[in-house]
Amino acid sequence: MSLKAIIVEDEKHSRETLKNLLEEFCVDVKVIETAANVDEAVTKIAALHPDVVFLDIELQTGTGFDVLSQLRDINFEVIFTTAFEQYAIKAVKFSSLDYLLKPIDLEELQKSIEKAKKKKNQDVYKKQLETLMLNLKQQHPKLNKICLSTADGFEFINTADILYCKAEGSYTTFILNNNSKLLVSKHLKEYESLLLEQQFMRVHNSFLINLNEVKKFVKSDGGYIIMNNNDVVSISRSKKDEFLELMNNLMH
Repeated sequence: MSLKAIIVEDEKHSRETLKNLLEEFCVDVKVIETAANVDEAVTKIAALHPDVVFLDIELQTGTGFDVLSQLRDINFEVIFTTAFEQYAIKAVKFSSLDYLLKPIDLEELQKSIEKAKKKKNQDVYKKQLETLMLNLKQQHPKLNKICLSTADGFEFINTADILYCKAEGSYTTFILNNNSKLLVSKHLKEYESLLLEQQFMRVHNSFLINLNEVKKFVKSDGGYIIMNNNDVVSISRSKKDEFLELMNNLMH
C-alpha cells in the first residue's frame, strides 16, 4: 500500500531533505506535493486528499496547528516535525500523536510511516486532534487533557482528575479521583516530564503525585503522604524539602 504524502515545511533545505529521505528509503510513500506556508498547505491538502501530512509546527506565516484548524476534514495522518523540543511538542505528546525532531532520523521516520499505515479508528484520531487543539488554546503552560494509550484503546483524561501515578516496572498505573485505575505501557519517567508543569511532583522512584490532591503530610516513620482518597504514598528523604516548599507555594 502506497501512502500519498504532502510535506509542509517553510525551509527549502528541510523540505528537500525530507523529500529525498522519503523517496530514497521509504518505497511505500509517494510525495505528491510540498507547501511552504499555511495558505498553500490548506489549499493543497484540501484539493489532493493525502494519506499523510508531514507538518512543520513553526511556519513563517503561522503554525502547523493553524493549518489543521482551517481544514474542514482531517481524514489523513499527521506527523508533526519540529527543530525544537518546546511547549507545542508537549501538547502533541499529551495527545499521543506522532512527531519527529529535526534533523530527522531515518529510523524514526520509518517507524512513523509504519504507524501511519495502520488504519486508525477515525473517531479516536479526531478526539486526539481535538485534545491537541484544546490544550493549545489553554494558557501556557497549563494543559487540561491527556490521552493515555491502554490495552483497550485510548482514554482521554482531565489532568486535574489524576490523583497520582505509580511505577509498575515498564508500565505506569494512573489512579484517578473517581477511584478507577488505568494501566499504561509507558515508564513513569515519560509522564514525569509531561506533568511536572501541571503541579505534579515525582516524590519517590515509584510515585508521581498531583500536589492539588494531597490531603496530609505525616512526619513520623520517616515521613509519608496521604492523598485525598486516603491512599498512602511514600516520599524519598531527598525530596521532602522540595515537596514542602511546593506545597507551601500552592497555599499562597
